[in-house]
Amino acid sequence: MTRTVYVNGEYLPEGEAKVSIFDRGFLFADGVYEVTSVLGGKLIDFDGHAKRLQRSLNELEMANPIEMDDLLEVHRELVRRNEIDEGMIYLQITRGSDGDRDFAYPEAAEPTIVLFTQSKVLSESPMVERGMKVISIDDERWGRRDIKTVQLLYPSMGKMMAKAAGCDDAWMVQDGAVTEGTSNNAYIVKGNKIVTRHLGNEILHGITRAAVLRFAREAQMEVEERPFTIDEAKDADEAFITSASTFVMPVVEIDGDVVGSGVPGKVTLRLREIYLDESRKVAV
Repeated sequence: MTRTVYVNGEYLPEGEAKVSIFDRGFLFADGVYEVTSVLGGKLIDFDGHAKRLQRSLNELEMANPIEMDDLLEVHRELVRRNEIDEGMIYLQITRGSDGDRDFAYPEAAEPTIVLFTQSKVLSESPMVERGMKVISIDDERWGRRDIKTVQLLYPSMGKMMAKAAGCDDAWMVQDGAVTEGTSNNAYIVKGNKIVTRHLGNEILHGITRAAVLRFAREAQMEVEERPFTIDEAKDADEAFITSASTFVMPVVEIDGDVVGSGVPGKVTLRLREIYLDESRKVAV
């Protein structure tokens, strides 16, 4: 089935979708994006993604071309038209095009908005059973990682470094401490304590992160938001990541060293179970 996508107010077959070659998203990575997961045909954490989208736009002084209520309806319509039971909806907004190339922001350009779906099983994954293997790499991204921009080249390079090493992902390290994974937030567990980096410009303010930490605290788990090192992670009882597409995913090996017992831990698996159960209850 040909996907239906959304481009600047129109629902189109993907083969007919077009944007200008002068679009600043293409020329300068001058754009932001969000990914919202779909479970049972409903949207997970939509409000959180919508609020973060607006924050990203504000930080870049970029206009939002769509009201949030309308954006919700576009998401729902794409789910319906593409018959998505489980999967993701990708949204990108760029500063648009004024018909030429200039480093300065154009004054009259209309923002470009694009949404498309991916049908993919998310709730069941073989990786939940075996756990992820990660490597550590230097974090060489720009400093404003709290803005969810389409500048994803270095994370893509990190994914390829991990693949070349026979691993699943890379954890990025700056000034001796882990910032995050290439497309996820990173955590370790020691005893009943969950440790993850505090919010700041150095990491993305994950929507799944916020929900998981809230659920952890409600389950009487201790949460400590601070930097941690790779050595500390290797010495942890458990490790895991969170993201919109993986939810809560165990990490069992870092740079070739086994974490804990080398199998997904009970805290990680319990958090995944809680997150999926609670998120389904409030999905829209």
